[in-house]
Amino acid sequence: MLAAIATVFVIAYVAIAFEAPLRINKSASALIGAGTLWTIYALSPGAGSQVGEQLGQALNATAQIVLFLMAAMTIVVVIDAHNGFEVITARIRPASLSGLIGLIGIITFFLSAILDNLTTTIVMVSLIRKLLQKSEDRLIFAGVVVIAANAGGVWSPIGDVTTSMLWIGTQITGLFVVKALFFPSLVCLSLPLGIVAFKLRGRQFIGLPSNNGSGGQQASGFERNTMFFLGLAILVAVPAFSSLTNLPPFMGILLGLGVLWLIGDFLHRDKSDEERQRLTLVHAITRIDMASIMFFVGILLSIAALEHTNTLTALTAFLNRTVGRQDLVVLIIGLASAIVDNVPLVAASTGMYSPNSFPTNHFIWAFLAYCAGTGGSILVIGSAAGVAAMGLEKITFAWYFRNVSGLALLGYLAGAGAYLLQHSTIN
Repeated sequence: MLAAIATVFVIAYVAIAFEAPLRINKSASALIGAGTLWTIYALSPGAGSQVGEQLGQALNATAQIVLFLMAAMTIVVVIDAHNGFEVITARIRPASLSGLIGLIGIITFFLSAILDNLTTTIVMVSLIRKLLQKSEDRLIFAGVVVIAANAGGVWSPIGDVTTSMLWIGTQITGLFVVKALFFPSLVCLSLPLGIVAFKLRGRQFIGLPSNNGSGGQQASGFERNTMFFLGLAILVAVPAFSSLTNLPPFMGILLGLGVLWLIGDFLHRDKSDEERQRLTLVHAITRIDMASIMFFVGILLSIAALEHTNTLTALTAFLNRTVGRQDLVVLIIGLASAIVDNVPLVAASTGMYSPNSFPTNHFIWAFLAYCAGTGGSILVIGSAAGVAAMGLEKITFAWYFRNVSGLALLGYLAGAGAYLLQHSTIN
């Protein structure tokens, strides 16, 4: 069964990677792959009723992420409909693209530590679309945003789901992970960011004309500012909401979406139906790219199939037996997270290392958080941030591989080296 599961996953992965030449939408490949993987698992000897229960668990986890993604995208669309990004874009007028890419990279890096890498990517890619006119420039900037969001998320206990897993599981403490991973994460971003800035040197910044948001002409300055700051406050408040209530993030952002919806209807209650149409949450929901949502569903369910069939556990056990050295095993796990989701990889890894041998704040736990979090940047479908950027800016797998993967790999290895050097020096 494991051989069949691995074969189907590779075929689906190749189909996604070669979406452009095959002219088959990546969402179709992802959904067919997910359905086939679970079918093989269900028909395997001894599968029994547990398959249905495990599929329900996978669907529950997938639905939480998808609901969060849809709500965050809706909030961003509403802000855009009110021309809210004008609040920022009017103040960002660098003389060159190299200066802008540096600014975007640093903002994304720190914002991801406060929000999370998925939400930050949605916000920053949407902001880039309001700043840059040329499609090729936006693609490069989106690639840097993915690297910066993943690098910025790992050094904060709430910035990346794998770091949060280890934090909640008491493998690491909040202060320790900040001290251990801030410098390696900064190195991980700085190297690719510096290379891209160097390549863009001398190129003049050509922005979009102001007031180009859909419906921007119909929103007053007060309405624009209200929806922008309220929407941003909702996104920022989600991690705090989850920490205080122990509820999953999707519940916090859905609550915030309801508040934004209520305030929006109140602000526009005196407008005619025609004036209100483009400014409402109802219209914003219709503008969400459902094809990208379906791709997300297919990818997450495919990875869940690998997890529940113990394919990923077998992979980590094989690495542990054949490689031996823990730092090399973790480094390879980070590379593997560019292909499969880092959450089940980290879950499988934590089950392999005894708390007695690897206590809280052991060197291996912070290194695992770094590698699993930043390794996903190497391929565009290796992280939630990459998948979100892929849907928002229509990035193809092949384009990202040619133009961004090498930079992300270079940053990943440099940051890993910085962590190992820092650990050996301090300890």
